[in-house]
Amino acid sequence: MKKFGYATVAATALSAALIGLAGPALAAPAGPGNAQKMIAELQSKGYTVIVNRIGNAPIEQANVVGVRDGQTYAQTDSATPGDSFQTRVLNKTVYVDVK
Repeated sequence: MKKFGYATVAATALSAALIGLAGPALAAPAGPGNAQKMIAELQSKGYTVIVNRIGNAPIEQANVVGVRDGQTYAQTDSATPGDSFQTRVLNKTVYVDVK
């Protein structure tokens, strides 16, 4: 019976990790664009945005050259023993490269 419990926990954690990693890739806008607008859009969707700057142009004049997934922090647990496991995302990070 313990083996079944461990297998259930492992399967839940794996599926939560896969779901958590798929989110930023789908939410990131495609193609180059205004850096300030894209950063604001990602932050409004709940992402923690880390900006990597190339050059010294003001952010208002910079363009996005890349968006990369960052770490997603999630917590999986059950409220009471015997309940099914639930996963909630605590923090999502995305890296924005601007030039």
